[in-house]
Amino acid sequence: MTHTLTADPQAVREQSRPPRSRRTGPRGGRPLAMAGRGGKLVLMTMLAISFLTPLTWMVSASLKTEQDIAENPMGFIPQTWEWQNYAAAFESIRPFFINSAMLAAINVVGVLVIGSIAGYAFGRLTFRGRDLAFSLVLATAIIPGIVLIIPQYIIFQQIGWVDTFYPLWVPRVLTPVFGTFLLRQAFMTLPKELEEAAKLDGLNTFGIYARIMLPQVKPALAAVGVFTFVESWNDLFGPLIFINSTQRQTLPIALAQFQGEFFSTTNLLMAASAITVVPVIVIYLIAQKYFVQGIATSGLK
Repeated sequence: MTHTLTADPQAVREQSRPPRSRRTGPRGGRPLAMAGRGGKLVLMTMLAISFLTPLTWMVSASLKTEQDIAENPMGFIPQTWEWQNYAAAFESIRPFFINSAMLAAINVVGVLVIGSIAGYAFGRLTFRGRDLAFSLVLATAIIPGIVLIIPQYIIFQQIGWVDTFYPLWVPRVLTPVFGTFLLRQAFMTLPKELEEAAKLDGLNTFGIYARIMLPQVKPALAAVGVFTFVESWNDLFGPLIFINSTQRQTLPIALAQFQGEFFSTTNLLMAASAITVVPVIVIYLIAQKYFVQGIATSGLK
């Protein structure tokens, strides 16, 4: 008597199925992904250390005595904490601090106003020659600023602007190429329905720009504001060329040229440098959320 053995189809399929590769399966990719994340973490840690070490040393030296710096220049912990160094340093740089703050405020407000109007016109309005005009605006960014220094100096000298604050903010405010580009990209990401609804409500072009569209691009405005503030605050070349009198100099010039006159010791110089860095850090921390969002969203179109 013979027996017929019937193979289980499910078992046959399991046996005939090729073995799963560990490298191509979902579990096989985990070591590679973890290694990639670990490498990124190591790289970011090294970059953070390279950036924070000089800043930490500067703050540490600003709180030391001059003797402590001479005896242990690479030490990060002061033997005695000399907080009065900051008061003495700020008293020395106060007029230059005020000059830099005033110029930075004028530049930020001017660039945001002119750049947002130009960006809205290039991004949302339709007129003949719009694309050509925008291309010409972008083309001006290719010209190195150093090439324009001599013509600018001659013009400013003829109109009596040398040794005044006008050369330090008028050209930057009237030609906000980066701000115009970034804000144009931000305006282009907004839906057309916003403008159509505003027109139905009776708003004119300026009303649509000021009341409807401008509040929608706050992240891009924050990004442009931060970039403009840092550029103006750190400007060394402009004051060096156009400003002659000491009372109109800015912080970078004060730190670079007047070390012997205003900062006779290293600890006072480091304290003044730390005070110079504080406004930039504060501005970035305040606008950090909008800053990152503005950079990310303004390049979508």
